[in-house]
Amino acid sequence: MPSATLLSIVESPTHPDFSGLYRRLDLAETRVGSIRKAISQLKSQAPDFIVAEFFYGYGNNYAGVNISNLDVFLYSLQKFAPTARVIVMVDKIERRYVDKLNGIIPLHAVLQHPVHGTAMEQLLTASLSQETGETPGSTG
Repeated sequence: MPSATLLSIVESPTHPDFSGLYRRLDLAETRVGSIRKAISQLKSQAPDFIVAEFFYGYGNNYAGVNISNLDVFLYSLQKFAPTARVIVMVDKIERRYVDKLNGIIPLHAVLQHPVHGTAMEQLLTASLSQETGETPGSTG
């Protein structure tokens, strides 16, 4: 049985496929292709981790009141999964805008593209170790 659950919000081809890594770390991954589907998924199961890409809302791309593609999702997260740890991947050019999301819900980590498997593995391994007091994959 997986030790934790992870929701991957894959909205672009730049989102790395870490499915093999998640399985190796004993994480049950659910993949969705849109924020709308991610919010729907939240209502049925609160994940332990969320991995998503950040896209800044230049101009009126997100109705002018939101910072990014993730705002509405993070507000839903407050209600349905407030303890979920959010890992955001971002392009270098948009990195300066990401910290504004902490005003909605504190981010667990921000990783700048290109995101390599080793960086994600180190982050998740450390997070899971803090949670359980064990190294993922070890037996107690």
